[in-house]
Amino acid sequence: MDFFFYPDSVAVFGSFKKGAIAYEILRNIVEGGFEGKIIPVNPKGGVLKIEGRKFEILRKLDEPVDVAIIAIPAKFVPALIDEIGPLIKGAVVISAGFSEVGNRELERELVEKARKHGVRVIGPNCAGIFGVHGRFFGSFEVRVKSGGLALISQSGAFGGAALAMGNEEGIGFSAFVSYGNAADLTESDFLEYFADEENTKAIALYIEGVKDGRRFLKALRYASVKKPVIILKAGKSASGAKAAASHTGSLAGSYEIYRAAFKQAGAIEVEEMEELFDAAKAFEMYPKAGRRVAVITNSGGPGVLATDKLERLGLEMARLGDETVEELRSFLPPQCSVKNPIDLIADADYERYKKTIEVICRDENVDSLLVICVPPIFLPGEEIARAVIDAKCDKPLIVNFMAGELVRDGVKLLEGSGIKNFPTPERAAKALKWLSSRGAYC
Repeated sequence: MDFFFYPDSVAVFGSFKKGAIAYEILRNIVEGGFEGKIIPVNPKGGVLKIEGRKFEILRKLDEPVDVAIIAIPAKFVPALIDEIGPLIKGAVVISAGFSEVGNRELERELVEKARKHGVRVIGPNCAGIFGVHGRFFGSFEVRVKSGGLALISQSGAFGGAALAMGNEEGIGFSAFVSYGNAADLTESDFLEYFADEENTKAIALYIEGVKDGRRFLKALRYASVKKPVIILKAGKSASGAKAAASHTGSLAGSYEIYRAAFKQAGAIEVEEMEELFDAAKAFEMYPKAGRRVAVITNSGGPGVLATDKLERLGLEMARLGDETVEELRSFLPPQCSVKNPIDLIADADYERYKKTIEVICRDENVDSLLVICVPPIFLPGEEIARAVIDAKCDKPLIVNFMAGELVRDGVKLLEGSGIKNFPTPERAAKALKWLSSRGAYC
């Protein structure tokens, strides 16, 4: 499916009045820096200017392209697919008005026409796709920075919100696909594709329901062996399942069956959007982690919160070796606690943090570290951020810098070095839980 996410050419069908969906998608493609050929198509023809570029709107597509993005009334879509089928490899059908509103015959006709010409279809009733590393933003959703997360979403609106949240959280994306009614290509196809796609390091999946459970489980197993797969399942309750059925025309089914399938396949299920991005941030940094955790903090309270959460999640507080304890005592003030969690007290500076991280990291009883910083007003958060960045440590290290404005510059410094911040001890602990779950599975 590379032609969807790394196309050389694209045709967009629909209205090109400002504010129309086809216009907004075309604008997104242009502004996103797509370097391939772009062809707007509308029976009325005309000329269009976007970002200083001039486009002739063709009345009919008259040359081959990789992808057609279609945003026209649903009743005209099958005939258009039949007309342009010999010229395209794939179609992204944005148009709604198919099985999600009970119009299954029209959707069946759409698929029939596509298969007649060997065309693969994403949608209908979807929000489009991004191939971020190909600078292809074939959707009306907000553009994102390049990275390693592929987001697969059954819901276009959820996908759009998730992309916007991802930007705020500093997530980098490899791709985004909103697949809507999944008339042809389904979540299973995308799982298998992104499992082998070289720019994708982790896969996030929002689903309401699947049409072929066995195929889904097979694809999920395949993908989970190769990469972390993070799943947010909607439609868990009876009322939610009914809402899901009316949204995309698929059956949500028993949540217990889904939960068992996720566990059996080695996927990581999260409960809410915030957790999805925390898991994505963790896997962007590390592929997995062990269960024995050491907590380093300059504040006792957050250290206790982290300890409580880690143990509730089934992780272990690492028992530090005698040599580690003695080495810590040799340079830490006597007021500091050298037991796990290690409390460096409020005035902990660059040297105290850096040396402690390096000593703890060398302990063979420690699999991963959780470093907490709640900077007092007299100590810049950037100083502790530099200590984390400069410390020589080859084990997973999760960071929790707390207190909003006091840590803002430090967090920016960390993110510039590829270290993601988790704003509460509990969220940082959960990140380690997901990494350890992946470690146990692998």
